[in-house]
Amino acid sequence: MIKINGVALPTPSDYRVSIMDISKAERTSAGTMVIDRIATKRKIELSWKYLNKEEVSKVLRLVSHVFFTVDYIDPQEGNWRNGTFYCGDRNIGALDYIDGNIRYKDIKFNLIER
Repeated sequence: MIKINGVALPTPSDYRVSIMDISKAERTSAGTMVIDRIATKRKIELSWKYLNKEEVSKVLRLVSHVFFTVDYIDPQEGNWRNGTFYCGDRNIGALDYIDGNIRYKDIKFNLIER
């Protein structure tokens, strides 16, 4: 469903694509709104309910660079699209720790188009 630098991520439990218009807006002296659309960018919200330590490590390493290439399914285009993205804050919870093995839950972060 989503790849970073050509490497497939585990299928997320939640996948949301936001389409964001970057614009400069102001009103004229007559009160009419004038909008100059500068760009349209994507934000991809990803979360996983459970991942093992190897999967979490793989995912976190893939998003650790400042910028990276993301291949994803775009709802507006109706097919695969790619772009350069960066990662927001990563949030990972621990489910349990049994016999030296940790399992993670509620892994969440956003990918924001450059």
